[in-house]
Parts: sequence; C-alpha cells; structure tokens
Amino acid sequence: MSKPQKVPETVRKAIQKLSQLRPMRRGSLGQRWLKCGKPNCACASREEARHGPYFSLTRTVAGRTQSRRLTAQQAERVRQQVAAGREFRQQVEGYWQACEQWADRELANAEAGTAETVEKKGSRRFSRPRSRPKSKR
Repeated sequence: MSKPQKVPETVRKAIQKLSQLRPMRRGSLGQRWLKCGKPNCACASREEARHGPYFSLTRTVAGRTQSRRLTAQQAERVRQQVAAGREFRQQVEGYWQACEQWADRELANAEAGTAETVEKKGSRRFSRPRSRPKSKR
C-alpha cells in the first residue's frame, strides 16, 4: 500500500466526495395514469380522464425486477434519493479514473527506473545436449 503523502490530490478529492453520507437509492421512479377497467368510467373512453398519477420505484435485484408503489410525498423524496444514487455512481467512476491514472503514472515511473539501471547482457554459455547423439549406421 502506498504511503498517504504519495496519494495524488485528484484521488484525495474523489474519496472525499464519496465519503459524504446521504440517503440514496438505485433504480428509477415511474409515474403512470391508469384505466380502472370499469366500462362506464370516463377513463375508458378518454385518455385525459385516466386515474393517477401513480408512482412506483423500480429496480433490479438478482436479475429480477422489483417494483414498489409510492405516495406522491414519498415519490418526491425517492426522486431526490435516486438522483443522489446517480451522482454517487458518477463519483465512483471519477474515483476509478483517478486511481487508474495514478496507477499508470506509478507504472511508467517504475519502467523508467528499471530501464536506466538494468543493462541486459546475453547468455555466455551454451546449453549442453541432454541425450546422446544418434549413431550414424
């Protein structure tokens, strides 16, 4: 592990952003207007008369889609949490990029150091044959 004083400033800033605690969610917030299914209801014949809005939080867990209905008050709070989750994912990507740039610089410095100090010399002895030569009969 590298010493703390060698950590680049971009990595330090990225980790500080990640360490800010806040509620966040994965998924998306949906809003729908629905038909109720009653033949005499106005929603059956006119789209603008549909019931709603109904809000739902949808996300994928272990390869399966899960949805959860929400009230209008909950939907506003969830909208903020989903936005915070998206921002967090962007910050994680920024952290990865900063760490990879740091790793690339470290690798380049290591290669430059070994190229200057190491001079390659060829092998001076030949290998001996391990089996007897074939007879010439």
